[in-house]
Amino acid sequence: MRDYGGFEHNLQSLRVVDELEERYAALDGLNLTFETREGILKHCSLANARRLGELGRRFIERTQPGLEAQIADLADAIAYNNHDVDDGLRSGLVTMEELRTVACFARQYEAVRAAHPQLPERRMVHEIIRRMIHEVVSDLIEETGRRLAEIAPADIDAVRAQPKAIVGFSPARDADHHELKKFLRNRLYRHERMQATRLGAGQVLKDLFEAYFEDVARMPEEHEAAARAAESAAGRAGRARAVADYVAGMTDRYAFEAHRRLAAGGTSRPTRE
Repeated sequence: MRDYGGFEHNLQSLRVVDELEERYAALDGLNLTFETREGILKHCSLANARRLGELGRRFIERTQPGLEAQIADLADAIAYNNHDVDDGLRSGLVTMEELRTVACFARQYEAVRAAHPQLPERRMVHEIIRRMIHEVVSDLIEETGRRLAEIAPADIDAVRAQPKAIVGFSPARDADHHELKKFLRNRLYRHERMQATRLGAGQVLKDLFEAYFEDVARMPEEHEAAARAAESAAGRAGRARAVADYVAGMTDRYAFEAHRRLAAGGTSRPTRE
């Protein structure tokens, strides 16, 4: 999409709920509140922020988001980190011994082992992760409550004017959080097997985009119709955006299956996802 306006995944999520979902007779999108939409838009380039009106203002003025968006940001980070710990262990890309070098994991590992010495490893992993999540979520609630009591913001403008986010971890848990992120970045995300997978997935996306852009009739009928309408309104950039909407909405499994079908020279339309 580089030549057609670019692609930002957070902006695409906003596009889905604002424009692409079709649930109502009278309007496109889901008609979500400002606060929900702000929570979805975690990052945004200045160029796109200028097109979003009030929603993009905080990126231009470099102010804080509302409390709901701050909570969504850290809830996402908590879920992301702990899910990846589980994935790393399941895949064998990281081991329990390696993770025990990370303070927040080691602390819960020792607690679970002391309380349940005969627990099978798989159940031990689930219990450790459950406790890790409980610890950081409890800390987030307590620390945010403390900051709110101290700052006592009178309104949303006071929240936005703060030099840093109000929602956050205590210093100790913040250090744990960043240590875990650093471990996952170095030992999991940069693992050679992950790098190879990422390169392969990138090629799949490139092939899918190019194939559908060349012939929009390869997409399901509703997406073909959307691509033709977009092209009529905005030229090749409109066509590209409609193709990107379709590819971005695929699950991993669906994308690989669509790629396999195209590579095999299939001509029939894929089933709707």
